[in-house]
Amino acid sequence: METHVCRDGPPYSVGCTHWSSAAFQRKAVVKKKYWGIVLLAVIAFGITYEGIQQKRPVETAVPPDPSEAKVTFIELGSVNCIPCRAMQPVMKALEEKFRGQIRVVFYDVWEDEKPARAYGIRVIPTQVFLDDKGSEFHRHEGFYPLDQIVELLMARGLKPLED
Repeated sequence: METHVCRDGPPYSVGCTHWSSAAFQRKAVVKKKYWGIVLLAVIAFGITYEGIQQKRPVETAVPPDPSEAKVTFIELGSVNCIPCRAMQPVMKALEEKFRGQIRVVFYDVWEDEKPARAYGIRVIPTQVFLDDKGSEFHRHEGFYPLDQIVELLMARGLKPLED
């Protein structure tokens, strides 16, 4: 850094006007260049990272089903999550109530995160319903009461078995 001794006082004194413009202008230019480079680096990293994320192959989480199920019910949760554990009896009841018409699949997303990525879940538990062709027709986040799921399935043409 340059030192300027002012004729009117000590170096870089408050009253000195000789040094202020040139030194500060150089510093300002350096700061602008620095922040410009940082900004470009952040933008370049963001674009590259986004490109990597988009090019990552997403595997289909549900394997093909040889049964005649009209609906596949996918529960994405964890055995360590309280609302997810509350869904376990609901899934069992659905399997019994709509036997042969529904396929129930559970994925513990804390053990295997591939299904979570494949279905783009935000919270657990998340329920995803697929038709017989594998297309999603309904999604729900959080605990899903049995009676509401039964209404949804009956609206899709499934008939509950007699007790």
